[in-house]
Amino acid sequence: MSLCMGMSYAGDIMMGMAKIGITTTVPIEVIYAAGHVPVDLNNVFVSHPDYEGLMEEAEAVGFPRSFCAWIKGIYGVVREMPDLEAVVAVTRGDCSNTQALMETLQSEGIRVIPFAYPYERDYALLRAQMGVFMRSLGAEEDSVESSMRRLDAVRSKAHEIDRLTWDEGLVSGLENHLCLVSCSDMEGDPEAFGAKLDGRIATAERRAREGSFREAGDMVRLGYLGVPPIIPGLYDFLEGLGARVIFNETQRQFSLPFETLDLVDKYRLYSYPYSIFYRLEDIAREVKRRRLAGVIHYVQSFCFRQVEDIILRKYLDVPVLTLESDRSTVIDARTVTRLESFVSMLEG
Repeated sequence: MSLCMGMSYAGDIMMGMAKIGITTTVPIEVIYAAGHVPVDLNNVFVSHPDYEGLMEEAEAVGFPRSFCAWIKGIYGVVREMPDLEAVVAVTRGDCSNTQALMETLQSEGIRVIPFAYPYERDYALLRAQMGVFMRSLGAEEDSVESSMRRLDAVRSKAHEIDRLTWDEGLVSGLENHLCLVSCSDMEGDPEAFGAKLDGRIATAERRAREGSFREAGDMVRLGYLGVPPIIPGLYDFLEGLGARVIFNETQRQFSLPFETLDLVDKYRLYSYPYSIFYRLEDIAREVKRRRLAGVIHYVQSFCFRQVEDIILRKYLDVPVLTLESDRSTVIDARTVTRLESFVSMLEG
């Protein structure tokens, strides 16, 4: 595969609507302001018709089987997308294996732009990092500010869908997940994505008028913690048990649900890249506000974030069910039994 990307971090992106791959949520305001289109490689991977083949391609070139499925999937996606101009790799604040992925992509001639979230959530350090990011893409500050206002208008619709999920019970857990997780890149077209969100809001309003939807108040109210699941059928399975996920922790964070107009502060308040203790503040607040009966903590096999389960269990005052998955998108028999027992316990 031939990609028109240099080995260096420096240099201007080619003029035009270039596709810029991202390994997790980054300040997409900068990418849009530079006249380019962000593509969340995770979303491409998990919705790919041959997601298994993408991972096998990574393993064929030497990625070990004991490596996170997402990292291998992202590598396979990049190899399949010759129109990617560059990949933004988050080297601090996401997966600990991203640096190895970044270096592998560089060795194949793919341009990689690093981005790092400071562990301490230091405003000055994050502002400096965003300044480097802007220079890498050739984005002007005024354009970035304009881009923020444009994207915030779309995010406000995602926030309303989230409210309709937990406050009025008119949106399912899967619908909530899909709307919020797509805020990471706005599906490459903020206006079209905003129109989709308008449609979802209209559907919720119709459900309210018709009384045709089982509201969350009649179901076991659950939270979902951790990275978005590789098992999309999890949500509908829970609904079938009489439980609904009304809090998708990380996906909600992708929508930047904060009232600040300071772009740096938005990404400083964004909890996913930072300490588990900072994340816990947000989780505990939402557990109380949304009146959750329990939470499911999803952990990806071979991910360092599995260890965070120890801390979550120590500090949360609601029951926690920990689910682990590697590469299968199917709910196995053991997980079925555990989910059924968990929901049954909460109902009692």
